Amino acid sequence: MLYKTLIFENKDGLGELTLNRPEAANSINVLMSEELLDVSIKCRHDQSLRALLLTATGKMFSVGGDLGSFAKEGKNISNVLSYMTHQLHGAFFNFSSMRAPTVVAINGTAAGAGMSLACLGDISYAAESAKFTMAYTGAGLSPDGTSTYFLPRLIGVRKTKELMLTNRLLSSKEALDWGLVNDVFGDDEVYESAKNLAVHLSQGPTDAFGVVKSLLNESFQNSLPTQVELEGMHIATLSSGEDAQEGIAAFLEKRKPNFKG
Repeated sequence: MLYKTLIFENKDGLGELTLNRPEAANSINVLMSEELLDVSIKCRHDQSLRALLLTATGKMFSVGGDLGSFAKEGKNISNVLSYMTHQLHGAFFNFSSMRAPTVVAINGTAAGAGMSLACLGDISYAAESAKFTMAYTGAGLSPDGTSTYFLPRLIGVRKTKELMLTNRLLSSKEALDWGLVNDVFGDDEVYESAKNLAVHLSQGPTDAFGVVKSLLNESFQNSLPTQVELEGMHIATLSSGEDAQEGIAAFLEKRKPNFKG
């Protein structure tokens, strides 16, 4: 399927999703929210997908919501934003809960919901020129895009409040120091570095990766007894699977495992 605001392909188990509205700084309008949801459903249910690389065209990663298009809605803006956030949040949930890991190459400024997209990465790499800001309250709005869920888990509640209340602009180095991203690369290196990692992950034990994501997503609300019970259940279930059998054999035979995902 061809998209108007995105580019998506799944090749040999590696999905690559590119935000493609460079003329609008990859801002998110209603159509992009709909297309993100459509791609996310494909990714979540496609068992051939073993890793996803998310990036963007142009100099900006995403400046968040398309405020220009919102302003044209007049009194209908509430209905439009309600619909759009429903689409967007469905997409974010699918990406975060699918078994395939997501690597994000943040090639430029990530603001508002664009910053939320950056936070969705299981591993996120930023370009040196990248900058980060929440921006919402600067426009008299409250945060969305799962930012109030994922951001405090990444950097803590106090720093999250600072970003959301002051709209402070973080440099890529500060984002690294705060734990918002995993590493920083030169602007001409970030995409290839992220893609190399995504390729590596696409050759890994995808079911095990999915369990890792699930366990960590649940760990903040579960009690310790519940969490360790889930850990025991999952490792026992995975142990009889093809990838676990291959991984154990490869370890004992001192060779690289050939995981099927």
